[in-house]
Amino acid sequence: MALYRTGVSDVGVESGVSALNWGPIIGGAVAAAATTLLLLLLGSGVGLTMVSPWASESASFATIGVTAAIWLVVAQWLSSALGGYLTGRLRTKWAAVHTDEVFFRDTVHGFLSWALATVVVAGLAGSAFTSMLGAGVQTATTAASTAASTAAVAGSDEASTPDLATGYFTDVLLRPQNIPNRAQADDAAATAEISRILMRGAVVGEVTEDDRSYMSAIVATRADLTPEEARARVDAVLQQIEEAKVATQEQLEEARSAAATTALLGALSMLVGAFIASAAAALGGRQRDDEEDAVIARV
Repeated sequence: MALYRTGVSDVGVESGVSALNWGPIIGGAVAAAATTLLLLLLGSGVGLTMVSPWASESASFATIGVTAAIWLVVAQWLSSALGGYLTGRLRTKWAAVHTDEVFFRDTVHGFLSWALATVVVAGLAGSAFTSMLGAGVQTATTAASTAASTAAVAGSDEASTPDLATGYFTDVLLRPQNIPNRAQADDAAATAEISRILMRGAVVGEVTEDDRSYMSAIVATRADLTPEEARARVDAVLQQIEEAKVATQEQLEEARSAAATTALLGALSMLVGAFIASAAAALGGRQRDDEEDAVIARV
């Protein structure tokens, strides 16, 4: 038979009052949400001082990104601690309840306060929250759009572009023997054909030797170059295309890595914030009970 500090037995005793006090929880959550918004605004103001249109006076993107991430974590932890502590201090004293049960209830109240504050902040700053989580996707889209046609086909295959495959093989079937006459007679057709060759090369990852020779012959005729100079120009352009595709893939990989890191760090930060809120609520509740006990002892 367990006896609590009040000396009341737990046998046959059932409280008619719920162990969940929403008043302190809502109060702590409101305080935490307001503190989060205040710290985010403060961090935005400080961050803007680090950005300048003059390259020599502006911090690097890496510095700005790391600073912003650290500030977001600090803001969440501080607001969680404040909200949890207020939740513990504002709740009424539970009579005839074991100290272990009091500790458990306080931690639960702190956790619920953190959860409610998180939902409120996500709702109030929904667009900014979504923008932060989708930053990697937006960066990837921007990188792909700036890489022109090579970026558009770098991640696809020939089976997914049937029009390109059909057009290319049709060109191969109708490819003339007298290339100079073809280039002089129909410049638009020759330009379109070279474009399809380059596009297919970007899709499959290489341009065949026959296609290189064919393009070199057309370039030599249209640009008034020697065969050697035309071949060198074709090889140089193909090298530039390959470098652009590699650069685009690197940008996509960096964006994916940044998005993954942001999501993992955000989740870890939220877990730590929940722990801080729960611990702060337990601390606040214990201080409240200790002070009330001290007052009763003095009386």
